[in-house]
Amino acid sequence: MKKIIFVLIVVGASFFASKQTFAQFDFGLKLGYNASKLSTNLDSIKSSMNSGFHVGAFARIGKRVHLQPEFYYTLSGATFENLGLNTVNDWKQKVTVGTLDIPVLVGFTIINSGIFKWRIMVGPEVSFVVNSKIEDVSLTGPIEKSSLNTTNWYIQAGTGIDVLFLTLDIRYQAGLNSLINDVTGNDGEVYPVNSKGNLFVVSVGFKIL
Repeated sequence: MKKIIFVLIVVGASFFASKQTFAQFDFGLKLGYNASKLSTNLDSIKSSMNSGFHVGAFARIGKRVHLQPEFYYTLSGATFENLGLNTVNDWKQKVTVGTLDIPVLVGFTIINSGIFKWRIMVGPEVSFVVNSKIEDVSLTGPIEKSSLNTTNWYIQAGTGIDVLFLTLDIRYQAGLNSLINDVTGNDGEVYPVNSKGNLFVVSVGFKIL
C-alpha cells in the first residue's frame, strides 16, 4: 500500500510540474473494455479469455513527441481448466484480479490536422494487485490468493486517435513476469503454471484540461 501511495504522489507531482513547464499539456479521464488471458506453460492446463474493464485518468505532455503517464483501476483475469488424464485431479478455476495500473508511454503523433490526431505509443507499465477472487468452478483447484504476485510489470503498445476533446486508444499489453508461479494442488502435485498476463485494451477518454 505504501508503494501505491508513493507512486501516486510522484505521478501527481509530475502532472502538476508538467503543466507549469510545458506549453502543451492535456489531462483527462478514461474508461474502457479489456479482454485478458493468463498464459500457461503446461499443455494439461487450458486458459480461456475473460472480459473486464478499466477506469482512470491520463496526462499527455508535449506535442508531436509526447509523454503519456496514466493511472487506472483494471479488472481482469482468466479461467484455468486442468485437462489431466486422471479425472480425480481435474479442476476448473476462475481467477479475477483487480489492479492499480500505472503505464508511462512515449507517443508519436503521425497526423495532426487540428481537430484530428492519429498517434502511436509504447512503454512500460507497473501493476499492483489490490484485490482478487479465486472461484472453484468444478472441484477444488490449486490456485489461491497467495499464489498471486502483488507487483507485476508489463509492456504496452498501440495506437489512438483524437477528435477534438475525445480520444480512442487500442493497445496490447504483454506481461514481463509471472503473475502466478508454481502452485501445489490438494493431491500434493506441483503445477508449474508460470502464468503471464496478456490483455487487449480498448479505451475511450475525454480531455478536461
